[in-house]
Amino acid sequence: MREMQDTTIQIAGAGPAGLAAAITLARAGRHVIVHEAHREVGYRFQRDLQGLENWSTRQDVLTVLRELVFATDFKMLPCRQGIAFDAWGEAYTIHSGGPLFYMLERGPGPDTLDTALLNQALELDVEVRFNSRLLHMDGPGILATGPKAADAIAVGYHFDTTMKDGFWVICDDNLAPRGYAYLLVMGGKGTVKSCMFTGFKQEALYVQRTVEAFRRLAGLEMINARPHGGVGNFRIPVTARSGAHPVAGEQAGFQDTLWGFGMRAAITSGVLAARSLLDGDNYDLRWHQALGPLLTTAVVNRALYSLLGNRGYRWFLRHRERRADVREFLYRHYHLSLSKRLLAPWARRRYRSQRKDESCNHVDCPCVWCRHGEEVHA
Repeated sequence: MREMQDTTIQIAGAGPAGLAAAITLARAGRHVIVHEAHREVGYRFQRDLQGLENWSTRQDVLTVLRELVFATDFKMLPCRQGIAFDAWGEAYTIHSGGPLFYMLERGPGPDTLDTALLNQALELDVEVRFNSRLLHMDGPGILATGPKAADAIAVGYHFDTTMKDGFWVICDDNLAPRGYAYLLVMGGKGTVKSCMFTGFKQEALYVQRTVEAFRRLAGLEMINARPHGGVGNFRIPVTARSGAHPVAGEQAGFQDTLWGFGMRAAITSGVLAARSLLDGDNYDLRWHQALGPLLTTAVVNRALYSLLGNRGYRWFLRHRERRADVREFLYRHYHLSLSKRLLAPWARRRYRSQRKDESCNHVDCPCVWCRHGEEVHA
């Protein structure tokens, strides 16, 4: 036991999953080294505004994070009310009694989620090595290096603005095929993007249409606009292990297949991976129990949403607007009901991740780049 306690644990990736794992391990007294390939934390996001979803549990997500003893001193905006538009420009009010999600900033800035987690890890004496691309992992460790394929892309701009804080959404396949376009504003900063699940080769056209639509419908004002894009990879793996090592966060495919929200799943899976190392038990069993039902429901939701088209989106928005509280509405639709259990096999056949796992003949493979495990729906 003493020998195990003295063993250094390595983590590949300093995103929310990797840092959550590092914090959990360090709090248990383990020596942890985090390897980050880029020069700073959150490098790929560059001050992107994103949403930390708050509808998949009754308990507020900030309470969940605090109970896991994670810092929540990052800048955030509780989002209770916004506006959604259909393809014909009709507006629908989005209202929630409690925060539907928390808008926050991603990247290396002083008030971001990434920096808050990094600072907490450093305070616990976690060693974080930037510009360190780990190629082999000998001994205990966790892989959390981000998405490995593009099942969806979110492309648009970051900008300065004098607009008031808020969020706006457009459901229109002419702007974001099988996805949605969104505009987020917080504290004089904004992000506008087309989140598309197909049609990637025409991304420039969709971004142009998205910007024009938000200018017309929401009074979009962009100052010092900077282009930015990201990818999402959604999958339900049979195993979230690469050789002997747990795989966490987006590298494992743990992300909401319907809307693309992934921070909660990343942090949760990082904690589960760390605890599996500490307790010496089955990581796959842990994440299947904690995340499996939610991931399955999200795949069903995605398969149904992809059938709607613009007229279906309009029907959905009208149906949703009659509901008093959208957080309660989404809470019900993100849980594995009997009907969604029955639809799951069909949804898995209809939705297939772009990621194709590669087999490996190594025993307890130490390669960080290897991608093991067949997909449930591949």
